[in-house]
Amino acid sequence: MPTNVTAQTAYGPMVLAAVEHNQPPARRLVDDDLAAAFLPARLRMAVAATRVGWVREAAVAAVERSGPGLWASIACRKRLIDDRVSDPFNSFDAVVVLGAGFDTRAYRIARHSDLPVFEVDQQVNIELKAEVVRRVLGAQPESVRLIATDLEHDDIWDCLTDNKFRARYRTLFIAEGLTQYLSPAAVTALFDRLSAAAPGSQLIFSYVRQDFIDGENRYGAESLYRRFRERAQVWQTGFVPEHLGDVLHEHGWRLSEQAGPGYYRDTYIRPTGRDLTASQIEWTAVAERT
Repeated sequence: MPTNVTAQTAYGPMVLAAVEHNQPPARRLVDDDLAAAFLPARLRMAVAATRVGWVREAAVAAVERSGPGLWASIACRKRLIDDRVSDPFNSFDAVVVLGAGFDTRAYRIARHSDLPVFEVDQQVNIELKAEVVRRVLGAQPESVRLIATDLEHDDIWDCLTDNKFRARYRTLFIAEGLTQYLSPAAVTALFDRLSAAAPGSQLIFSYVRQDFIDGENRYGAESLYRRFRERAQVWQTGFVPEHLGDVLHEHGWRLSEQAGPGYYRDTYIRPTGRDLTASQIEWTAVAERT
C-alpha cells in the first residue's frame, strides 16, 4: 500500500469507477470494466458487495455526506475524459497520463490500439501499478510505458523525452485529479514545460476552485475541507473558472472548453435518470497548444 497521503488518494476514484460499473448499464455515469480488477483485494471485496443495490446506494450516500455532489463530479470527469480520448475528430500520436495512479485508461486504449501511452506518477504508485498490471493482464502492454517521477520537483519534459517520448508527437495530456495536490509553483512549471508540445496537442485537466482552497466558500463540504485543507495541506492549488483562460494563455495554451456541474447534469446525469447533482468544487478544462 502507498505510505504517503497523496499516493493513498489514488485508490478513491478507482473505487468509485468500480462501483459505478455495478450499476445497470443505462444508469452508469462512467463505464470502466477494469477498475475493480486494478484494486487491492480488500477493496475488490468491498466493491463486490455493491452489486447489491441498497449497498451501492449506501456507498454513494456516504461520499455525498463528505462532499455534496462529489460522487457525480468524479464520475462525470472520468466520462468526459474518456469521451475526449475516443472522439473520432481527435487524432493524437501519443497520450500522456500525469498522476496516473491506478487509472485503467491506458490499458483500455491498449486493447484496441498501439497508440503510445505514457503513465507518469510517484515511484511508489508506479511500482504498485506495474505489479497490478502483471496480476490483471499478465504483462505490461508494449504500447504503455510507466515513468516514475516527482511532479512537484522534476522537469516533466525531460522525464518524458528521456523515456522515448518524442517532442514531435501531437499529444493528449491528461491530468485528472492532480493539480490540486501540487504547489502553485509546480503547476506553473508543469504548464510551462508542456507548452513545448507539438501544435495541435491538447491538455485535459481537472481542478479545484480557488475559493474552496482559500476557505471562502466550502460549498457544503465541511468535512472535505477539514480533510484536505485543515488537517493537512494536501490540496494546495486552485483556479478561478472565469480567469482560467488568461492563466493558460500565459503558459502557451488556449482554453477551449470548461465543464462544471451544469454540463455534467445535462450531458451525463439526466440521461441516467438518477437523482444526483454535481459539485461546484471541481471543474474540468480542455486546452489546446497554440
